[in-house]
Amino acid sequence: MSSSKKYKYETATEIQQTDTENFNNRFRKNADYFSTGPSTSAAATKGRTALGQQNTNNKNNNNTMQRSSSNSSITTNNTSNSNNQFTQSGGGAGNGSDANGERRSNFSMLEASNVNEHRSSITTSSHFNKMGTQNATKPGDVKKIVIKNFKVKPTLPENYSESTCQKLEEAVVAIQLSKPIKYILEELYQAVENMCSHKMDAQLYTKLKDLTEAHVKRNVETFTGGSMDKLVFLKKINNWWLSYCQQMIMMRSIFLYLDRTYVLQNPTVHSIWDMGLDLFRTHIALNSLVQKRTVEGLLMLIEKERNGDAVDRALLKSLIRMLCDLQIYVSAFEDKFLVATRQLYQAEGQRKMQELDVPEYLQHVEKRLNEENQRLLHYLDSSTKYPLIYTVEKELIAEHLTQILQKGLDTLLEENRLSDLTLLYSLLNRVKNGTAELCGNFNGYIKKKGRTIVIDPEKDKNMVQDLLDFKDKMDVIVRTCFEHNEKFTNSLREAFEFFINQRANKPAELIAKYVDMKLRAGNKEATEEELEQILDKIMVLFRFIHGKDVFEAFYKKDLAKRLLVGKSASVDAEKSMLSKLKQECGGGFTSKLEGMFKDMELSRDINIAFKQYVVNMDGEVTNIDLTVNILTMGYWPTYPLTEVNMPTQLVKPQQVFNKFYLAKHSGRKLQWQPTLGNCVLKARFDGGPKELLVSLFQALVLLLFNEKDNLAFEEILAATNIEDGELRRTLQSLACGRARVISKEPKGREVEDGDQFHYNNEFTNKLFRIKINQIQMKETTEEQKATEERVFQDRQYQIDAAIVRIMKMRKTLSHNLLITELFNQLTFPVKPADLKKRIESLIDRDYMERDKDNQNQYNYVA
Repeated sequence: MSSSKKYKYETATEIQQTDTENFNNRFRKNADYFSTGPSTSAAATKGRTALGQQNTNNKNNNNTMQRSSSNSSITTNNTSNSNNQFTQSGGGAGNGSDANGERRSNFSMLEASNVNEHRSSITTSSHFNKMGTQNATKPGDVKKIVIKNFKVKPTLPENYSESTCQKLEEAVVAIQLSKPIKYILEELYQAVENMCSHKMDAQLYTKLKDLTEAHVKRNVETFTGGSMDKLVFLKKINNWWLSYCQQMIMMRSIFLYLDRTYVLQNPTVHSIWDMGLDLFRTHIALNSLVQKRTVEGLLMLIEKERNGDAVDRALLKSLIRMLCDLQIYVSAFEDKFLVATRQLYQAEGQRKMQELDVPEYLQHVEKRLNEENQRLLHYLDSSTKYPLIYTVEKELIAEHLTQILQKGLDTLLEENRLSDLTLLYSLLNRVKNGTAELCGNFNGYIKKKGRTIVIDPEKDKNMVQDLLDFKDKMDVIVRTCFEHNEKFTNSLREAFEFFINQRANKPAELIAKYVDMKLRAGNKEATEEELEQILDKIMVLFRFIHGKDVFEAFYKKDLAKRLLVGKSASVDAEKSMLSKLKQECGGGFTSKLEGMFKDMELSRDINIAFKQYVVNMDGEVTNIDLTVNILTMGYWPTYPLTEVNMPTQLVKPQQVFNKFYLAKHSGRKLQWQPTLGNCVLKARFDGGPKELLVSLFQALVLLLFNEKDNLAFEEILAATNIEDGELRRTLQSLACGRARVISKEPKGREVEDGDQFHYNNEFTNKLFRIKINQIQMKETTEEQKATEERVFQDRQYQIDAAIVRIMKMRKTLSHNLLITELFNQLTFPVKPADLKKRIESLIDRDYMERDKDNQNQYNYVA
């Protein structure tokens, strides 16, 4: 310490002479920092009160203040204004400048003795720093410097507080009255800082609050007195509110130092902006009359806009922002707004539901929802979105959900109005249980509509095509209108499965016949790709039917005809359908169908060998080209045995084939089936020779006319021995069809006893080869009944086998449990009464017996 003092006294004169200019420059620079913005630091750090140190702190803190205020538009604007006013002001002593126009320190009003002493302290400290750096011999070897505290603490001039408060009050009142301020803003700002630095911040804050409160109270009567038009009132309060906000921004910019120090250090004290809002809220916004007029005016404007009138949305937005800023938006406005909204749309929903059709009503609801979303976008607070949209949806959709669906859904589905259905789904999806109700009504419509297609026997001819079209239509609706919702997809399947089985067996039969029609030769309606798509759609319907054994029986019968008569359109299409059935039902379902194809392949090889065998017989039967299909009895449908009188020219080739086949396969038995045979006959007419493709029965009838031109029905019956009904069909196809190669007398569509037939030598046709054997492809009523009977009989066998299988495994079982097991195992629909009959039949045949002690229990008989 002693060395430091000695060094100070030795250099004091030199320092004072050389650093006077540096001293002034540093004060000038310090003043410039004040011109750019207020400092937020304390007056001085503890134990270091030198003026130079204080100015340095001010400079650093000023930079800090500028960075922190960059996020506030209010502070930035004020700083800019202060700089402009300071720069343009003259250099008078009263403005903080010396006689030469240079900017003086902000504390230039302090006594000169203090200033000189401060100057010596500053320059000495600076010189010590220089000397310590020059005399250092090693890095870091610098002498320590000791700076003493001020002997006299800086003080404000007398009456500074009173005069400053008076200036600030005049400035605040001028701002509130929208009058010019006669003081420079920089001067006012610096005055606030000086007072805050000398512990007068609480007094200053209280004074500012009192002035603001008095100003607000003076203007309350402006909004409460007298009657006023609602729109005029809204504009008046909006203008006052905007002006008030500008006033608070201006006052906050002047008192920013107070806001950044005193307010931040006292958490219980409001910021200047919040204080202004609180006073406005307390004395004006929460005034019952002002609040009532404001809210009623806002609701009036919104109601006008909802009724189609043009309103000032900017005014609405400004006032609603005011309520939000004052934090009374929910309590003062939102609750009343939602009540008014509910009342409006409640009445409107009931009225529109009576006046409009469902499509028009849905469009009206969508329009209303869009309008409310626009209000949220333009002026309502975002927090209102959920309750507002919920209210509209509830009153216009949820409350009328059942009525909308009952009144319009069936019509929309029937007319296939996709856009309206899409809108319906999107609106109902917005309310609770909306899609569930829609899905339930959608399911009910499908069942009702589908049942009308299936139940009516008069529609059997087009049933399958109608079902396919209906399914396609519903699929498009689910996919495009209902966004492929899984609930609707499952509901669609369940509804189809329900109604398609309302009529037992018939849909399965007709689906099989529809497939036969599509796979039959001569079907030129579709390409291979289109045919594949049709088969895929057929498989969808096939999955819905329960009586799949009925489908199998009719499909097998039709497939046999297509293969044997050569009427299959495509082997690839046949095998594709077979593959689909196998994938759906398993190999057991299609094993017999696959066996039929295998028989046809083996028959082709046998016929090739037979032709070679005939050639080696020295032309014994070369006049007839015989092709024979060998069918395995278990694979093919069972055909009744019929004995017909065959002409010699047909009997001999059969005998030759018998000899050829049995020589290769001893132990087998061949059984000829004339009902499936077909022939090609060469005929001569006056118009020229023709080739006739006919069935074997048709060939037997036509060959009779080689011996006699006129024959009676009874003569043909005796000569051919064809069953009576089959002969009538055969004669009808030859004499009453499109190609009438024989004539009938009397003319008519039906063949009766005593009818006469003669060879039609005048027959003409532009084709050389004429197909007449289509009669074989037509199913007779007897064939249909026989097929149904076979299905019924097969089901009896399956039930019996299932009962025996279950009882053999369980040994003892009650009646109810046995019935339950049977329902789980059987793949076709069956009634409990039919099961009970089969159980009784098995008891009679000693496969099982009733328990002696419990008649409701069965025991297996080994």
